Amino acid sequence: MEITHLTHGLTNSFILSLAAFLLAMFLTPVYTFVAYRYKFWKKQRTNSTTGEALTVFNKLHANKFMRNIPTMAGLIFVIAITIVTLFNLDRGQTWLPLAALIGGGLVGLLDDIINIRGSGKGVAGLRSNIKFAMISVIGLALGWYFFTKLGVDVIHVPFVGNWTLGWLIVPLFAFVVVATGNAVNISDGLDGLAGGLVSISYGAFGVIALLQGQFILAGFCFTVVGALLSYLWFNIFPARFFMGDVGSFALGTSLGVVAILTNTLLLLPIIGLMFVIEAGSSLIQIFSKKVFKRKIFISAPIHHHLEASGWPETKVTMRFWVVACVTAFIGVFMALAGGNI
Repeated sequence: MEITHLTHGLTNSFILSLAAFLLAMFLTPVYTFVAYRYKFWKKQRTNSTTGEALTVFNKLHANKFMRNIPTMAGLIFVIAITIVTLFNLDRGQTWLPLAALIGGGLVGLLDDIINIRGSGKGVAGLRSNIKFAMISVIGLALGWYFFTKLGVDVIHVPFVGNWTLGWLIVPLFAFVVVATGNAVNISDGLDGLAGGLVSISYGAFGVIALLQGQFILAGFCFTVVGALLSYLWFNIFPARFFMGDVGSFALGTSLGVVAILTNTLLLLPIIGLMFVIEAGSSLIQIFSKKVFKRKIFISAPIHHHLEASGWPETKVTMRFWVVACVTAFIGVFMALAGGNI
């Protein structure tokens, strides 16, 4: 790769990231005015996915819900990313992640609206199986486009080479979109946690895309980072607002697409290891309660378990960020050493 091309890619990524940051900053007071005027308060859940009362969770976060913190702030960065990416469109590099961002955001937006306007009893919002089905449809549609329109049917196995999957790339694509979307959504439970983790992951994939010469895709990744830095300014403890499902599903579904487009799918669990741990702890908890009728963790996902064990919220968040930085570095190194670049 010529140094002039890399310099151009870096410059373009920087401009897009800065533009997204400034646009999100501009949109924030608009959202804040509307959110407080129309009371976009996030309702507190009273029951878990398996039906029992969320006693530990509600005790840990009682003060937050007493403050009436608005949700759906993910609209800020979804709109900012979308507008900036319209100036960075490419059929092979940014159509799919942008479509995933918007599609996942719409599903999350519906869930948030039901949460805000609903009764607030039980698990406020869309039922989990409905959200799963809607995200699955989005994933299958995007996977079909990836296979039939872009003509891609291989995944790269680090240190081994490419494996041809044929049409099986479509259900794999859908699985990745669903899994990543839900993992980011599960991680959005502490002030600044999900926003910081996602920023680190997109930054890592942005570096990989730059080194691959996919400068437009890299620009998209750093557009997300720029918009999220603006969001984090207001979301770190004590949070002024929450991203809501509109933000977490948008970011998660798009992150899975970016991993596939960089052909680093098998590095996604490494770069996004904290998402794997978060989602895995919830699955283990649900499985244990249904099968063995007992809990493994005091509260799931694991960030709530650590809170209940005595860790301050800020310590959990920042230590998760540190681990995410380390695993992101390892993932980029493996991409370099394993033949992805």
